[in-house]
Amino acid sequence: MEKVIIIKYAELTTKGDNINFFIKALKENIESSLEGIDSKVKADKGRMYIYTTEFDKVLDKLQHTFGIHEINVGYEVETIDIDEIGNRLIELLKDKEFTTFKVESKRSDKEYPLTSMDISRKLGGIVLKNLDNKKVDVHNPELLISVEVRFGKTLFYFDKIKGIGGYPTGTLGKGMLMLSGGIDSPVAGYLAMKRGVRIEAIYFDAPPHTSEAAKNKVIELARKLSEYSGYVKLHVINFTKIQEEILKNCPHEYLITLMRRYMYRIAERVARQGNCKCIVNGESIGQVASQTLTSMNAIETVVDIPVIRPVACLDKLDIIDISQRIGTYETSILPYEDCCTIFVPKHPVINPDKKLCEEYEKLYDFDSLVSEAIKTHTVIKVENKVKEEFNSIL
Repeated sequence: MEKVIIIKYAELTTKGDNINFFIKALKENIESSLEGIDSKVKADKGRMYIYTTEFDKVLDKLQHTFGIHEINVGYEVETIDIDEIGNRLIELLKDKEFTTFKVESKRSDKEYPLTSMDISRKLGGIVLKNLDNKKVDVHNPELLISVEVRFGKTLFYFDKIKGIGGYPTGTLGKGMLMLSGGIDSPVAGYLAMKRGVRIEAIYFDAPPHTSEAAKNKVIELARKLSEYSGYVKLHVINFTKIQEEILKNCPHEYLITLMRRYMYRIAERVARQGNCKCIVNGESIGQVASQTLTSMNAIETVVDIPVIRPVACLDKLDIIDISQRIGTYETSILPYEDCCTIFVPKHPVINPDKKLCEEYEKLYDFDSLVSEAIKTHTVIKVENKVKEEFNSIL
């Protein structure tokens, strides 16, 4: 009898003829995340199995892996003989403390002589016969005994760990996340990754108006996201000249709108260079002046690439709840300003006119600054590991 981690797939089971592609991607993602950990991964269309001597490390990695519905630590025996299955089950239950129980059974081989209900009844009877003071409770048992009779082997498990679901990272292409130092954009990145999108990120730096600590904060947020994808490629854009020229040459109430339009232009060009199929950002309807529907429309018309807003219809408390769950909240609230929070006008326009935006953009040669910012930008590959304490770099 061998101890094994059993993985149940999430939405992958709905993919019909494409299921093998998604299972293969999940297996490769898991193997990549377990690099350096003693483990072996096997998969079939129904389940994935991980054999390891480092269960705690593996379980931690799996709980940060998209595409998993449920994780079970169980036992595998190379028999489908019902009496032998019963003997092995009694071995496993002797040291467990419980009074009431329920047996849930499944069979993958429909030619197996017993139905799932027959298996449950038979094993339940064996438990009652061989262990004292046990009772069946089908509604609220202290111990749920799960048994799966598969092709040539049987699986037992008792405890379930909920996976984070979704599709395996990278199965639906790549997206460019506009990553600021706030609460919303890391959550947007997480939700996009959950739908199978591999994330690259772009950060708009504005030294000396923004600090090195602000950039390091964003790098740490990218590292937090990399816990779910292995790594995040972070593009750092020097946005200072563009922002200063908008401030000098354009009406201040349009500062945020024009700034966002140029951010979108840059994000699109960098996205296309990296074969990203969309822009992802943390805009939430009505949260700030640049996130009214009119503002969003005036801003996104400068790009021809889809813009995905995963948190658009969530309220702030919902977003905060997710950020706390995925571990980005404490970093996001560190008090370092990014370029979206400096030079904020006293009365930003909330219903900007697209034609006026275009007229204001003709007041200076912004296109050359955009090209320069893209040409001189830096790329950091942020991986799922901490090389030094985060506090020491702030």
